[in-house]
Amino acid sequence: MNPRPRWYRLAWFLGRPPALSARQWRVLGLVSAVSFFEMYDVYLFALNLKQIQAELAIPESDLGLLGSIVRAGSLFSIALAMLADRVGRRRMLLVTVLGYTLFTGATALAPTTESFVVFQFLARAFAVAESILATVVIVEEFSPEHRGWGIGAATAIQACGAGAAALMFGLVEYLPYGWRALYAFGLVPLLLIAYWRRTLPETERYEHAARLRDAAPALAPSVGNILALTRDYPARFLALTGASFLLAMAVTAAGFFTPKYLQDVHLWSPANVATMTFLGGMFAILGNPIAGALSDRLGRRPVAVGAASLVPLLAIGFYSVGGWLLPVTWVLLIFLEFAIGVTMAAFSAEMFPTAQRSTAAGARTLAATLGGIAGLAAVSALYDLLGDNWSAIRLLALCCVVVPFMVLFLFPETTRRRLEDIAPDRSG
Repeated sequence: MNPRPRWYRLAWFLGRPPALSARQWRVLGLVSAVSFFEMYDVYLFALNLKQIQAELAIPESDLGLLGSIVRAGSLFSIALAMLADRVGRRRMLLVTVLGYTLFTGATALAPTTESFVVFQFLARAFAVAESILATVVIVEEFSPEHRGWGIGAATAIQACGAGAAALMFGLVEYLPYGWRALYAFGLVPLLLIAYWRRTLPETERYEHAARLRDAAPALAPSVGNILALTRDYPARFLALTGASFLLAMAVTAAGFFTPKYLQDVHLWSPANVATMTFLGGMFAILGNPIAGALSDRLGRRPVAVGAASLVPLLAIGFYSVGGWLLPVTWVLLIFLEFAIGVTMAAFSAEMFPTAQRSTAAGARTLAATLGGIAGLAAVSALYDLLGDNWSAIRLLALCCVVVPFMVLFLFPETTRRRLEDIAPDRSG
């Protein structure tokens, strides 16, 4: 076992790590660092929703639609992920970091609702692509026994970016330029690009697949990867995208409206919201490494089924209770959302061949994005019928009650199996 790197002292919440090589430690540290800033950028929108609405004069009934348009930027992440199957994981990771950083910084200068939406739309496209590729890199670099832990560790560190956003949000009423200052802080990754460019390696599995592709040019490129997935693994592909769509439809609106719900309905201050998000999130992020480690030990399917069964109940509960039950329910909800996110990310990268792995992970994100868009748009559509956004969110949470059954009966178990045994490349 190689010594733990110094940065791991800051990630004490991950517990005792498995035996990793020096290369695996380096890969984990680098992809976790870029994902940290990606989550910081993404989480700012939900945290600052009330403040952004006030400054840009956005009608209450339009908030769900606005959120769905911004989230639609994730639709373009699949194109970036597909490029990673052609030009490499490393190159596209650097491109995505540069993209989401620049557009996050540009958001700080947005003068109108329209420009805000455009900048956030583009930032979301690059940010989600980065998250997809980070998972693919972990899956391709880690051993079968430790893939779940690696994904869980990376996503737990990524979630700390949301904690950083929460801390900054607690100061939003005191910072010059308010919420705009928080977006300007998102430019920090530009200072690290040169270092990541020198030290981030290409995955060995991708290099091997690239050599095979060059020797056999007929292998399916680009959009052909999607056709190959639907031809060679139709049941897996449809089950993965269907479950991802339903989960996102149910939970996206619940998470997007949380800060505004607490401020509007329960009269919480921004500082109170930030405190709950940061302190509660410190516990909730344990859902990532715990789910990863448990799925390595017990299997991906049992962990995914358990988490997916409880998430809709907790989402309904959060928008129905008050008092001390609010933070407790929220922490449990986020804990299990992280857990299901880790297992679904692992499934999306493990169930398909190396030649189409980034494309498959991107397709899962595409389905989740469409589900999230549908959910947020439905909140706006149901606003006039139900009288408030919160009732619409509770109704939508019922959409994912079938997901545990889809996972149980349609997903293969991937734990402790070699990637080549789970999904051999049928094209070559």
